[in-house]
Amino acid sequence: MGTEMKVTVGGLRGKMQLTGKGHTGHEVQIDYIPPLGEDNGLMSLELLMVSLASCSAHTVLSILRKMGKTVEDVTVNAAGDRQMDAHPTVITAIELQFELKGNGLDAPSVERAIMLSEETYCPVWAMLKNSVAVSWNYSIG
Repeated sequence: MGTEMKVTVGGLRGKMQLTGKGHTGHEVQIDYIPPLGEDNGLMSLELLMVSLASCSAHTVLSILRKMGKTVEDVTVNAAGDRQMDAHPTVITAIELQFELKGNGLDAPSVERAIMLSEETYCPVWAMLKNSVAVSWNYSIG
């Protein structure tokens, strides 16, 4: 068995607003759109996309640094296609747009780092890739 991870979600406010807490006690507000919720937080599927975007950003950043590259900033925009005509209303495809800034960043290094994130190192991507089509592209600024 691996290392256990724990989070807590609770503290109902309003119609559906909850608070999620991780190991540090930092909080994230979770809610749903009206009329079920009051739109006072991220929706659960948005959190899933945030998890993928942040995991891949951290992995790419780490790999590029190990390559000796200087990364001044990284942004990952994630856009998901959500199936709305049947339940569960899952995300069927996600496109990741990596925007990287840094002195000496080059296309081969960035592409290699993203591919390694996809194929080997990002656990969120590994968990999603068999059920969700994940595509990516990038720009270097």
